[in-house]
Amino acid sequence: MTSIADRVARPPIAAAADAVARDEVAAPVAAAPAISFPAVSERELRLDLFRGLALWLIFIDHLPPNILTWFTIRNYGFSDATEIFIFISGYTAAFVYGRAMVESGVVVATARILRRVWQIYVAHVFLFTIFLAEISYVATSFENPLYTEEMGIMDFLKQPDVTIIQALLLRFRPVNMDVLPLYIVLMLFLPLILWLMKWRADLALALSVLLYAVTWEYDLYLSAYPNGYWAFNPLAWQLLFVFGAWCAFGGARRMKRILSSPVTLWISGAYLFAAFCVTMTWYFPQLNHLMPRRLEQWMYPIDKTDLDVLRFAHFLALAAITVRFLPKDWPGLKSPWLRPLILCGQHSLEIFCLGVFLAFAGHFVLAEISGGAALHALVSVSGILIMSAMAWVISWYKQVADKTASRKGTIGNADMAGGSL
Repeated sequence: MTSIADRVARPPIAAAADAVARDEVAAPVAAAPAISFPAVSERELRLDLFRGLALWLIFIDHLPPNILTWFTIRNYGFSDATEIFIFISGYTAAFVYGRAMVESGVVVATARILRRVWQIYVAHVFLFTIFLAEISYVATSFENPLYTEEMGIMDFLKQPDVTIIQALLLRFRPVNMDVLPLYIVLMLFLPLILWLMKWRADLALALSVLLYAVTWEYDLYLSAYPNGYWAFNPLAWQLLFVFGAWCAFGGARRMKRILSSPVTLWISGAYLFAAFCVTMTWYFPQLNHLMPRRLEQWMYPIDKTDLDVLRFAHFLALAAITVRFLPKDWPGLKSPWLRPLILCGQHSLEIFCLGVFLAFAGHFVLAEISGGAALHALVSVSGILIMSAMAWVISWYKQVADKTASRKGTIGNADMAGGSL
């Protein structure tokens, strides 16, 4: 359940999820000159599109290797869907709660953020409980204890009382459940991040870079239960989250000239090509002799836990090219073919949780039935269709509820109107 890209990193980590925002809609405000938010009426469909894409990629990466695995970005470069997820989470969180802080003040915005953190925490506990039940039922029914070992719940079966307490403290997590705890921690510090952004956005980003550098220099980390450390170190991954928030606070607008420069395009393309060549040596050993030994010693391991700078740079290169060739008014964003992706991105918390369940179900089916490549493709496509169908149902229900509330003259909850994860 890990790619070669994961294995070259210091710890073996299951691919993430990913996890994830439902975009908030706030009232128009007159922002301070230093803060530049997009207009409230303009929904950034590109964020929904790529958030939905990240959810699909996370689901596929959590399955055993199959044909569709070769369509995920982690096989062709240093970064994967996790970077997409965290960046968009930081951007949408700053867009939503930054407006609330400018309009209503620090206290009100902090209260709204903490309420959202509590909602995500409850979702994580619910996901943890159901996921354990799913794994335990399958392992018991089919008399195969390997499922409990592969999914990392052996300690729960040995000491359920201690393990549950550690799970509530976010220190114990089964496989594929590392993203929500990371996001919960990042959201807890969002009030401070937004306060600094409102005061001095560039200073906030500089402090984030400093924390990232100190984390690498002194090997800072959060411990996990029963041993080891968090699969995604919040002290390092906060850089991508804060960078997304900085872009929402006007950083993206200020970088417009740099992003439109041909030099940036060529540098980004060259870096992506170099990363592609390196990753090909992971899959084709006969190409290893083409890699200079000094280069290998310098770049390996490409650490996912602490967000290696090569992974961060790879994401930046992908983002620069995407922004260059996919403008916000691209007509394709209205295409019905992309509608499933956009809907999944708009209801990402629910779809992420569903994807975790479906990934284990798919893992179970592929382990118990020998169906070859056709079965692998069927399981992957079926999971994506189920996620898309669920997103459509949630969207339909929300529209009906909004119409009912409108007829009754009630005002919806601003935090749930569009929301972040």
